[in-house]
Amino acid sequence: MYKILIMALLSLAFSSVAVAKESKTYVTARILSTSLAIQAATTAEQTCNKMGYQVSVAVVDRYGNLISFVRNPLSGAHTIAIAQDKAYTAATFQGDTIVLQNQLTFLKGTPRLSLVGGGIPIKLAGYMYGAIGISSAPGKKVPGDVDHECAMAGVNAVSEALEFGE
Repeated sequence: MYKILIMALLSLAFSSVAVAKESKTYVTARILSTSLAIQAATTAEQTCNKMGYQVSVAVVDRYGNLISFVRNPLSGAHTIAIAQDKAYTAATFQGDTIVLQNQLTFLKGTPRLSLVGGGIPIKLAGYMYGAIGISSAPGKKVPGDVDHECAMAGVNAVSEALEFGE
């Protein structure tokens, strides 16, 4: 009888573990590290600087919270909030703001959203890590296209580290 009771308890314990493994009580997320956020921001700022533009660059986590910020001392004070809003928009919609500006026209005027090019999500291999936003370079063909180009340089600077950085 004693052996049967022990076997029943062990069976119950192991079945509980199997159920617990199937239904997690939490989720995990990949978030850009501070060092990679600084690298992306610095590369983007330097890219725009080489083109002759003084910009502000914000890098946010996947939820839109600021991780890193770089500002050329000659960029306007208004570029601080705009860069952060572009990064926030790219992160929360998980899309390039240069594309979103045509898709989300009905949201113009929504606080914290910037529907102008210069915000790019940092995504790789199906994982969303964060986003980068740049403000101050003038547009050549469409508003924000140069900001977009500089932001892409920042994303490219950290892509390899994200891809092979397990």
